[in-house]
Formats: sequence, structure tokens, C-alpha cells
Amino acid sequence: MASVEQSKQGFMLGRIKKSDLLGFLSAQGILIFFLLCMIAFSFFSEQFLSQSNIMTVVRQASIIGIIAVGVSVVIIGGNLDLSVGSMLSFSTVLVVDLHDKIGPTNAIILMFVLTLLLGAVNGLLIGFMKLNSLIVTLAMLSAIQGIILIYSGGQNVDISNQDATWFSFFGRGYVAGIAFPVILFGLLAIVVQVVMSFTGYGRRIFAIGGNPVAAVYSGIRKNWCVFSTYLISAFCVACAALVLGSRVMGSQNNVGQGYELLVLAGIILGGTSLLGGAGSIWKTVIGVLILGFIQNGLLLLGYPYYTQWLVTWVIIILAVWLDLANKRKRLFTSHS
Repeated sequence: MASVEQSKQGFMLGRIKKSDLLGFLSAQGILIFFLLCMIAFSFFSEQFLSQSNIMTVVRQASIIGIIAVGVSVVIIGGNLDLSVGSMLSFSTVLVVDLHDKIGPTNAIILMFVLTLLLGAVNGLLIGFMKLNSLIVTLAMLSAIQGIILIYSGGQNVDISNQDATWFSFFGRGYVAGIAFPVILFGLLAIVVQVVMSFTGYGRRIFAIGGNPVAAVYSGIRKNWCVFSTYLISAFCVACAALVLGSRVMGSQNNVGQGYELLVLAGIILGGTSLLGGAGSIWKTVIGVLILGFIQNGLLLLGYPYYTQWLVTWVIIILAVWLDLANKRKRLFTSHS
């Protein structure tokens, strides 16, 4: 009898250890994958883990990361925002074009106001009029691109006297040896992470994304919450446009083209569920950095630029598949 009891206890202990291991891998898998990617690329390129290369990658990834912070809030709330690429083009063209006309301070203020207005249109259509977020933001992507072409007449814009303006600080400046875009990315990520994790507002967004019907019956004002997520997304796009415009000191009409896919890839890679109700900002940061380091590693290994898009596509497909598989497993477990 003692041997039988011992075997049962050993079996149960083994199951507990296995479940703990699976739980740890599920919770921290993205961090483990990040470390494995860093180690793997370091074997093939001595330059990969150099301080200058790491800082360059983080700085380049900061624009995608800043946008991803805002879009993560939208996705956690159960919606999508595919208009961020065109919105980035609009905001960058606007702030650069207005710089010489009304001055950098007024240009920045007006750019933020108009970008937030675009976010408010998204929020109004999706939050209050209950339209599908995929359709609305796809339509906004096209509409905003049209607005850019009408505004600029199809011409690229540049700041004339680039050496005589403080505007370049946002994209080229340093604070205590750290590039300002990296600092801005980090500050936004920390603030939004704290808000989503430790405030009633964050809990309401998670509730709406997880079960919108139950959230409404719980007294949560879903329309205003959804509306606010698109304002947060638009604000982050405006911050990214500020960095991008001041770094290049000019802008093309399609400068933000493709950013929506890179942002989604980073968010999905970070484990935020496209079905809503699950995700974390700090994991989005890691997902964006993984994407940046993978792209950088491929370039250092001599692969052509378009290889990055193929790898991004593979990452999106795998991440979505794993997310759906995890959701199905939880669903089946809850019914068993």
C-alpha cells in the first residue's frame, strides 16, 4: 500500500511540476524567445551584441514601439486599429510642413490636435456607432492617405533651415547619453503599463475585451472606454510622428506605409491576443524589440531588405496560430 501511495504522490508531483513548467513557459515564453534570438544572432555576427548596434536597434525600433503601446490598448479592448500607418504619414507631413509656416511650437500643437481628431473619428464610429473596427480603420487608412495627397499636392515636404531649429532634438537629441526617442518610448510604455495594470480604467478595458456583454451588464460604459482607447492610440501616433519628422527633418507622403503591419507583428509577438482581453505593454515592448533585432540580424548576415517582410509574415502567422491554439485549449479545459 505504501508503494502505491508513493507512486501516486510521485505521479501527482510530476503533473504539478509539468503544469508549473508549462505555466512558466506560457507566461515568460516571449522573454525566453528574445534571449534565444539574441544568442543565436551573436554566434553569426560579432557586431550584433556591440553597444553601438544595440542602441541603434532600440532607437530605430522606438518609433514602432511608441505606436505599438497605443495600439496594444485598442487590441486589449477587443478592437483593431489599422489606420496608424496612414495616420503617421499625415502627422509627420503636417508637423514638418507647418514648421516653417507657423513655427515649431504651434506646428507640434496643431499636429497633436488634428491627430487626436482623427482618433476621435475612429472612436466615434467604433465606440458609439458600433461599427466594425477592422472595416472602419481600413477605410480610415485609405481616407487619411487621400487627405495627405490633397494637402501636400503629392509633393514631399522638408524643413528649410535644419541646423537653426530646436525641433531636431526629438529625433536626434540625447539625454544623459540616451537617445530621446528611446526615453520617450520607455516613458510611454511605463505610464500605460501602470494605467492598464493598477487602475480601474485598465481593468475596464480588459473586461470589455474579454467579455463585452458582461462588461456592459456590469455597468461599464463601453462606448466611452472604446472611444478613449482610440484617443490613446492617436496620441501615441502623434508622438511617433514628432520623433520621425524631427529625425528626418522632412517627410514623404507615404512615410508611414507598412507601419501598421510592423506594429501588429510586434504586438502579436508580445503575446497580446487579437481576440481582446489579454496582453501586457511590457511584453509588447519585448515583441517590438525582438522584431527589431531579428531584422537587424538578417541585415548583418547579408540578407536583402525584403527578407524582413517574409520573416515578419511568418512571425505574424505563427504568433496568431499559437494565440488561437492557446485560446482553444483554455476553452476546452474550462468545459471539461
